[in-house]
Amino acid sequence: MAWSLSRFKPAAPASTKRNLLKTATQGSVFWLLFVVAAPLLLVRLESIVGLEQFEFPSQTWSPWIVFVPAALLNLYSGYSMATLGHGTPLPTDCARSLVLGGAYGHVRNPMGVGGLLAMACVGCALGSPFTIALSICGGVVWNVFVRPIEERELEDRFGADYAAYKSSVRCWVPRFRAYRPMRDG
Repeated sequence: MAWSLSRFKPAAPASTKRNLLKTATQGSVFWLLFVVAAPLLLVRLESIVGLEQFEFPSQTWSPWIVFVPAALLNLYSGYSMATLGHGTPLPTDCARSLVLGGAYGHVRNPMGVGGLLAMACVGCALGSPFTIALSICGGVVWNVFVRPIEERELEDRFGADYAAYKSSVRCWVPRFRAYRPMRDG
């Protein structure tokens, strides 16, 4: 695990504009791969193995009711990471400051929630069981393998501030009221 922890590197000091540009570039690559290319490849794979896409009456429009807020949540999370955290979502260029505001005040993993929900919505729109399964597997893999490493690194860097945040804000289920850190004095 020590090797994995050494891969987290706070971003070099940069302007907010530069951090936003890096975050937008990273987010675009992620979305292109996981929300566009992977679902299309999985639909093709389903066809090759003889698995038919499912259908339901409101399939052409209803997934987008969840997709749009999920995509906005993902974008807002990246924006918060760049502006409040002074870094990017990538572990090799991560936030220099603990991000407690924006969507992070409601849920610890808003980027994951938004991205995985968006992928599941694309799966519903395409009628693709493999795409929905990929979004579920992505959440499980992140939660079981990545989250413990990331949280250990955050605890090492931010100590009691992160521990208090972690004990108050759930990872996957948003809280209604935004987290407000206790301040001494």
